[in-house]
Amino acid sequence: MANIVKLIQNENMKIYRRVSTWIMLAILLVATIIVGIVMDLSTNNNTDQNWQQSLQQQNESIKTSLENEGAPSLVKDSFKRELAVNEYRIEHNIPPMSADSLWNFMLNAAEIISLITLFTIIVGASSVASEFSWGTIKLLLIRPVSRSKILLSKYLGTILFALLSLLLLFVVSFIVGIIAFGVEGASQPHLVYKDGAVKEVHMIAHVLSVFGLKSINLIMMSTFAFMISTVFRSSSLAIGLAIFLMFAGVNITSILAMKFEWAKYILFANTDLSVYLKGTPFVEGMTITFSIVMLLIYFVIFNAISWFIFNKRDVAA
Repeated sequence: MANIVKLIQNENMKIYRRVSTWIMLAILLVATIIVGIVMDLSTNNNTDQNWQQSLQQQNESIKTSLENEGAPSLVKDSFKRELAVNEYRIEHNIPPMSADSLWNFMLNAAEIISLITLFTIIVGASSVASEFSWGTIKLLLIRPVSRSKILLSKYLGTILFALLSLLLLFVVSFIVGIIAFGVEGASQPHLVYKDGAVKEVHMIAHVLSVFGLKSINLIMMSTFAFMISTVFRSSSLAIGLAIFLMFAGVNITSILAMKFEWAKYILFANTDLSVYLKGTPFVEGMTITFSIVMLLIYFVIFNAISWFIFNKRDVAA
């Protein structure tokens, strides 16, 4: 255990010794502030005083759409959820979340997690490949520790960087949100439709769940980049392939899902678990349990390949 801790500390020193790491964290900080400034300038800071009437009109439109027998069942389920939530708001006098609120800003700032994913891919891809390109892998492997522990420490170092970046984003977005939008409406609950009824959830719990669900793609893509880096000893290949799949994977999978049911087994059909909160799974019939199982299978496969190749590879090759 002591060896693992020392190895992780060593990996963290390597990561945070690089100027590029601090540049990435600075970019993350600046991006969050810019989002806050843009939202502050684009919102009118006025609350819709007639929100009940607006929701009633919206409900009438939803009811009309539900009468369309040709609408897909997934679409109808989404409409039913929206209708139930709207009626609950009107009945309990809970207005929709304002566009110029702390929580809305944090939910928008959660989209910056894609930037963290990009940065973590870069860190993970260079973790193993750089040891080979710099010729330091031999010095690393002569230590009295197993290759498995060395690889684990590098992977954990990458994940810790991702978690630190997430924490930084959450804290900075919270501070920027308070400065830009204040704390008015901070006690307002988030409404979710679950088990056939509308339930109130504390908004901070909802924000944390959004951050957590969006982090799944971060972990999976970072693990994928780490695997490619370990197998091919090329950080450029790992970064390029991971970034391509990060942006194109979901779109490609969406096209395949239109014709083939087996598309649900593709990684990118399962990385966004937030769709289950909305009741709109990627492919009809998919469940959150199914997606979690598929994610675990991919996670194990990626790490197993990394472990097998790293332990079997001839360093002199």
